[in-house]
Parts: sequence; C-alpha cells; structure tokens
Amino acid sequence: MDIRHLQYFMEVARLQSFTKAAESLYITQPTISKTIRNIEDELGVTLFDRSNKRIELTDAGRIIYEQAQPIVKSFQSLSAELGDLKNLQKGHIRLGLPPMVGSSFFPEVIGQFHKKYPQVTMQVFEDGAKKVEKDVESGLLDVGVAVLPTEDDLFHYFSFARENLMLLVHPSHRLSGRGAVPLVELADESFVLFREDFALHDRIIRECVRVGFQPRIIYESSQWDLISGMVAANLGIALLPETICREVDQERIRILPLINPSIPWQLGMIWRKERYLSFAAREWISFAKSILMVEKREG
Repeated sequence: MDIRHLQYFMEVARLQSFTKAAESLYITQPTISKTIRNIEDELGVTLFDRSNKRIELTDAGRIIYEQAQPIVKSFQSLSAELGDLKNLQKGHIRLGLPPMVGSSFFPEVIGQFHKKYPQVTMQVFEDGAKKVEKDVESGLLDVGVAVLPTEDDLFHYFSFARENLMLLVHPSHRLSGRGAVPLVELADESFVLFREDFALHDRIIRECVRVGFQPRIIYESSQWDLISGMVAANLGIALLPETICREVDQERIRILPLINPSIPWQLGMIWRKERYLSFAAREWISFAKSILMVEKREG
C-alpha cells in the first residue's frame, strides 16, 4: 500500500461511491475497485460495507480513515512545498562574497534576483576569498565568489571578471610621475595589503618573491577604502584591482599600471562538485551568470 492507494481510499470514503471517486480522480472504476480490494487483502479487513446503495465505512474502515487523514494531508503539504521550491516561490541561499567584490559587482544582481524571486531569501557572508572558498568546500556556503584559479577537482565555477592589479602611490611619491612601474622597483617600499584570509595577500607576496624580494608589510586590512586611505596619507603603497581603483579618490592618490610582471585578478563564482544544490541556489547561479557574463562582454 502506498500514498496513492490511501488517496483512492480517502476519495471513496469522502464521496461514498466508487463511481464518483473514479470520476474525481480521473481513473476507471475497475482500477479504483481493484485498489480497494488489494488494500483489504493486504490488511485482512473489510473497509466498506457494500450491502447498501451508498457504501459506508466499516469500523476498520473508519479507523484507517482517521489515521490516513493526517498522512495524506502531510503528503499534499510536502508536494506543495516541493512545488514551491521547484517554482522558486521559496528557498534560501547562503552566498559568500569578499568585501571589495560585493560592493563592486553584486548589489544590482542581488536586487534583480530578489525582484524576480521575492520569496527566496539570501544570506550574504562577507569574508576574504580564501575563507569563502573553504566554507563552500565544507558546505557552510552554497555558493561563493573566489579569486581564480581554484581547485578544479573540488569546484564548478564560471569566471566573470579578469583585470590587473594597479599600483597606488601618494602624489608626492617618487614613482607618481611614471607611466608604468616594474614590480621589482617596489623592493624598498612599505606595503599596505589585504589580510591573510584574502587571496590577494598571498598572490602579491608570491609575485614579489618571484622577482627577488620579500615585501615589507606595514599594515593589513579587510577594507579596500582603508587601504587606499593609508596610501592617501602617504603611509605606504598598495596594489588593488582596476575595479576598486575606479572608486578611490584620484586627487589624493596616483594610480599606475604595474608591469614585469602584471598581476592578474580573476574572479569566479564557485560551488562544490558532487554536492546537492537547492533549486534556489541553482537558479541564482544561472541568473547571476546571465547578468555578469553580459556585463563582462559589454565591458
């Protein structure tokens, strides 16, 4: 006996007629009569008194009817809930964003998604890209934004931004008048970097070591505006992505291309391979990709 059999039984009991129940369920009367007989054979009881013109529940039938009501109702509620999820009438998404990424790329995307799916809730966690990647891997986050490349064996991803890091110096700095600056010329400078949980922290140090020096770090922060503010106060230099550089006060800071090597900054949205993703999370990925990839092409 399965939930469908219970539904047939409930309908016969409600309408007190095999014929009317069959019409209501859009099945044939022999099918519903056979189903009821199978239930009676399985349970070893008679469910309906068929001796009168209108069938009635037996004592056993009434017990099963009372017990079946909440079961069928719960199944109908479950089906409705799943239908809502499939149709994105509800759902919840846990999204991880590095602070400088969130303000630059996602307010408009999140706003449009909420407008289209107002019943889907979204919880945004702001952390460095390395922490976001770790939390997506562990399952604490459904989806996140990380600095690429990432681990292909762990994550699915799509890339939506690729640009280079730029050098930020004070207007009075010895390099402020240059057209471009080789990385090696920063060997004696004081660096203001993002904290260790940001992917750019390791990336910048690695590139400095590759050209022959260990950067002297005087301050670390999670906020790009504080980093640029320290440059504006002539406390050190910084390396920030082009997108962020468009937000800084260029009257107080000089922004210069970095060369030999240039340091790329590529962003991607990641989600864990071989882990279940809710309907809402899958739609968010598709929705964000459609918008961010269009912006990428137009940019």
